[in-house]
Amino acid sequence: MSSVKSRIEQLRIQIQEANYKYYVLDLPNISDEKYDSLFRELLDLEKKHPEYVDPASPTQKVGGPPLEKFSKYRHREPMLSLQNIYSQEELSEFYDRWEETLGSHFSVVGEPKFDGLAIELVYEDGILTVASTRGDGETGENVTHNVKTIRSVPLKLRGDYPSLLEVRGEIILFKEDFDKLNRERAKNGEPLFANPRNAAAGSIRQLDPKITAQRNLDLFCHSVGRVEGATFKTHWELSQLFAKWGLRTHSLKKELKSQSQIQNFFLEVEKQREDLPYEIDGIVLKINEIKNQRELGFVARSPRWAVAYKFKAQEGVTELKEVHFQVGRTGVITPVAVLEPVWIGGVEVKSATLHNEDQIKSLGLKIHDTVVVKRAGDVIPNVQSVITEKRTGREKAIHFPKKCPSCGDAIVTSDEEVAHRCINVACPARLAETLKHFASKRAMNIEGLGDKWIDILLEKKLIHHFSSLYALTPDQLLKLERQGERSAQKLVDAIQKTKNNTLDRFIFALGIRFVGERTAELLALHFGTLNKFMQATEEELLNVEEVGEKVAKAIIEFISDKKNRTEIEKLVENGVKPKSIQSHGGTALQGKTFVITGTLPSLSRDEAANLIRSQGGKVTGSVSKNTDYLVVGEDAGSKLTKARELGVKELTEQQLKTLIS
Repeated sequence: MSSVKSRIEQLRIQIQEANYKYYVLDLPNISDEKYDSLFRELLDLEKKHPEYVDPASPTQKVGGPPLEKFSKYRHREPMLSLQNIYSQEELSEFYDRWEETLGSHFSVVGEPKFDGLAIELVYEDGILTVASTRGDGETGENVTHNVKTIRSVPLKLRGDYPSLLEVRGEIILFKEDFDKLNRERAKNGEPLFANPRNAAAGSIRQLDPKITAQRNLDLFCHSVGRVEGATFKTHWELSQLFAKWGLRTHSLKKELKSQSQIQNFFLEVEKQREDLPYEIDGIVLKINEIKNQRELGFVARSPRWAVAYKFKAQEGVTELKEVHFQVGRTGVITPVAVLEPVWIGGVEVKSATLHNEDQIKSLGLKIHDTVVVKRAGDVIPNVQSVITEKRTGREKAIHFPKKCPSCGDAIVTSDEEVAHRCINVACPARLAETLKHFASKRAMNIEGLGDKWIDILLEKKLIHHFSSLYALTPDQLLKLERQGERSAQKLVDAIQKTKNNTLDRFIFALGIRFVGERTAELLALHFGTLNKFMQATEEELLNVEEVGEKVAKAIIEFISDKKNRTEIEKLVENGVKPKSIQSHGGTALQGKTFVITGTLPSLSRDEAANLIRSQGGKVTGSVSKNTDYLVVGEDAGSKLTKARELGVKELTEQQLKTLIS
C-alpha cells in the first residue's frame, strides 16, 4: 500500500472518530483547529489522487455539483405524522386508551419534539444510499446529496450494523446558527428566514449542495422504518443501538411509567425550552415495548402508540385592522382577521382565523381592537381574546355579509350548524378550492396540476368544473403564455391518466361534506360501482360501516342535487370510469358487527379488523345492542363488561378464525 493511500485512510479514520465523539458521545477529542487541519489535508490529498476518492469519505460533506431537480423516492414503510394533544385532560384520554388495550404492562419513552424537517436515511450494508424528505408520507424527495453535507450524519455506520436500516430523524438549525445566517442574509439584501425550521427546510431543498454545506445543519435520530439484520425489544434499546451505529440521538429523554411521570417530564422540558440551543415545540411520547407498539397499530395516518404532547401556544398582542371573508371548498364563509404584523415564536403573523360569527360575538370583537393572538399548536394563529381596556372609541362593529363575497349569491344559515354557507356550486371561490381538492394527491392525483395551474385555467375560462378538465386539449394550453408543446401535452396526458382511478379516490375527490378517505373507501367497498353509489338511499348508506346520520344526509344532499348529477354524467361522458376496489373476497362474516378488545395471541387489533373486513364483516369501536360478536384477548377492558351486560357473544382469536373457515 502506498504511503499516500495509507495517510488518506488514516485521516478518514481520525475525522470519522472525531465526528463520532463530538456528535454522538458529546465528548470532543480534538480542537476545532486540529479538526479543520486534518480535514484540509484529506481534501488536498484526495484532489491530487482522485483514484483514492471514496463515497463514504468525510470530504463528501463539502457538497458536490449542483442538481437540476430532486428525484422522487418511495419509502418502504410510510412516514406517518403524529396526533397532537395540548392538555393534561387529552393526555389522560390517550393514556386511558393505551391502558384499555395493554392493561398496565407497558412503559413510555418521552423525548423532545424538534421543530425541524423530517428526514429518512437509508443505510444498506452500513453505507448511506438515500436520504429523503417525508413528502406525502408515501413518497418524498431524494435529497441525499444535501444530507451528506451534514457533519452529524455518518456516511458509514459503525460496529455491528444491520444489513438494511431506515432511520428517521429531524434536521434542525441551532438558534445561534439561524441568527448568524439571517444576519448574513440581511447584509446581502436577501429575504430573512422566518424561523429555524424554515431555514433548515430551505437549506435541504437547495439544488446546490455546496450552499447546504455552508448552513451548519444538524440531525437527531428518533425512530426507524424497515430494519433487516438487527433485533430490539424496546424503543429505549433501539436508541442505545443508534449510538453504537454512530447515529446521533438526544440525551433529553426518559423512560416513564405513569401519567404523573409523563406530566412531570412535560413540565421539566417546558421549563428548559427557552434555554435549549434549538427550537422544540413539545415532547413525543412513545410506547416503549415494540410488541405493544404492534398491538396498538395505526389509525388513518398516525400510529396509535405515539403522540405529540405540545407546549402551550405562544402568544402575541396586536391590533385587528380589518376582517376579510373567505369562501371555502364546501361553501362555508370564514372570517379572517387582518392583523398589524406581530412576531410570535419566530414567525411573523399577519392574519388569524376567527372561525365563525359566533366566535366574533362571544369575543365582543371590533375593528381596531387590541387582541391577544395565539399560534395554536405553534402553527395556526387565532384570535384568543380582546383587551377592552385599550379601547379608544374609534373601534367599529364587524358585520357578517348577507351575500357571498365571491359570487354575490345569498348566504344561507342552518339551525344545525353555526356556519354561514354559499350553496352556489358555480361560485368562483368555491369552484377553485373544489378543483384543487379534486386534483390533489390523495384524491384524483393529477400530476402537475397544482393550485397555480387551476387558478390560471379558471382565469382563462378553460375549465368550469371537474368534467371540463377531461376535455382540455394541448392546443388550448398552447395559447397560454410561456407554454410549450411538450409541457402542454404532458399535463393533458396526466389528466387523462386518471380516468380509471379507483372508486374510493373518485368519491373522495368529489368533496362531499364529512366524507374523508376512509369513509370513501368503505362506500366504494359497499356499493362497488359509481352507478350503485349514485342510486343509494339513506337507509342503504346507514348500513355502511362508520356512516352515521350526519354523513348519510350529506351524501344524499350531494347525489340528489341536479347540478351534481349532471356534472358526474358529464365526467362519465368524458371517459371517467372509476374502477371497483376489492375487499379481498370473502363473505363469511357478511352483515355481522364486531368489536375487538384486549391483546390477541398472534394478531394485532388492526390485523384482526382487516381480517374481519376482508370477510364482509363490520368493525366498530364500541359495544352496543347492534354488536354481534366481541373478539376478546388478554387484559380485556370495560368493553367486555358491557358486552356481558348486553348478552353479546364472545369469541377468542381462534374461534374467530374457525367462524371464518
